[in-house]
Amino acid sequence: MLALTEGIILDLKKIKLKKEFNKLIKGLGNKIKIKFMIYFIINFIFLSFFRYYISMFCTIYQNTQIHLIKDTLLSFILSLIEPFGIYLIPGLFRIPALSKNDNKLLYKFSKILQIILI
Repeated sequence: MLALTEGIILDLKKIKLKKEFNKLIKGLGNKIKIKFMIYFIINFIFLSFFRYYISMFCTIYQNTQIHLIKDTLLSFILSLIEPFGIYLIPGLFRIPALSKNDNKLLYKFSKILQIILI
């Protein structure tokens, strides 16, 4: 919630008068800066704690270091590959549906797959 600023941006879009816009943008700019600073401070504290925890774990259980590194790399690689599969499957059905055939049933099927997978 600290890093999201879309609500603030939407509020700016609703303003019609230029004077109100200029006054509000100064206040909201400071508000966004404060939110981001708090977010990064909290993030740094959590990352420091997690690093300390993992380093203590690896110090105590020295035989698990190799397994921890392998599992971490595998998890990272799978988290990079998974979105391609999730977004590619509905796209494979949508491309032929939007071609010259104009197949509405195939398009609806791709929409259902998109809802299920995402």
